[in-house]
Amino acid sequence: MAKGHRPRRGSRAYYPRKRARSIVARIRRWPKVNSVVPLGFAGYKVGMVHVVGVEMNKNSPFYGQERVYPVTVVEVPPLRVVGIRVYASGFYGLKAIGELWAPKLPEDLKRVFTAPKKENYFEEQRKKIEEVRDKVQEVRLIVATQPRITGLGKKKPEVFEIAVGGSPSEALEFALNRLGKEIDVGEVFKEGDYVDVIAVSKGKGFQGVVKRFGVMEMPRWHKHRKGHRRIGSVGPQGPAIMFYTPFPGQTGFHQRTEYNKRILKIGDASSENINPPGGWPHYGLIRTKYILVEGSIPGAIKRLVKLRMPIRLRKPVDPPKVVYISTQSWPQASG
Repeated sequence: MAKGHRPRRGSRAYYPRKRARSIVARIRRWPKVNSVVPLGFAGYKVGMVHVVGVEMNKNSPFYGQERVYPVTVVEVPPLRVVGIRVYASGFYGLKAIGELWAPKLPEDLKRVFTAPKKENYFEEQRKKIEEVRDKVQEVRLIVATQPRITGLGKKKPEVFEIAVGGSPSEALEFALNRLGKEIDVGEVFKEGDYVDVIAVSKGKGFQGVVKRFGVMEMPRWHKHRKGHRRIGSVGPQGPAIMFYTPFPGQTGFHQRTEYNKRILKIGDASSENINPPGGWPHYGLIRTKYILVEGSIPGAIKRLVKLRMPIRLRKPVDPPKVVYISTQSWPQASG
């Protein structure tokens, strides 16, 4: 007799399966880094292509040979540091004890929030931060994206926090020096680095159990007259609801983190041609810097994806030497 066992359908690691609160992902944890640098960056997903590179890892059986790598293109315009926020240890975790906004903010930030207009605001808030310097446990930059200079065609920036590595005093000095200035992706990452990619996945709406959980379809014969793309039983009479039983519902638009994605290349569209002849499908033209991330990443085209220094650090490996980047992003019509 066959064994009455099979792996469960779906994962219990991702509950509740509901829509993310915001289309901009949140980073809830930052790694501990001794160097005084921002611990993350952000960019806009462009699409996927393939590259040909020479394998430079001496431990690989393909060392010195050309290999094909699937990559995701992410446009990474500079981030503008519009403010800083300092935290101290509280009873329930970190507690914000000071905040300082740059004296001159970009005009596009008016689309997001109203800037402080009080006279002598900058001097007063900076003095308050200096008074609590000894209590500071963590320093974060408040940064704004600059979508206006990209090929997106939108103006409203995203505003979020990025932690700073190093000791609290060093991080605070770094933040005060960079207030109002831009941060380039090259200051945070370099080619060959591993990054954690955090984004909100593609939304797929209300779906059935076959698509949502991978439940097996039942045979299409007369005994299954009540349906085929459904589960056989939702559970016993009591308890009333079995929480982990597959049910139809929201699929996609969930926040997801993919760990240890390798950056194969950091380039600049202003000095090298990365755009296909007709532009990137559903995106447009890359106008600023870009990175090539090995493999796929969550999110739809044009969606903001956040890049964080790896929290599960891997041994660094020499990146392949990229010799060819495919710009054949759309099938050409024949004839």
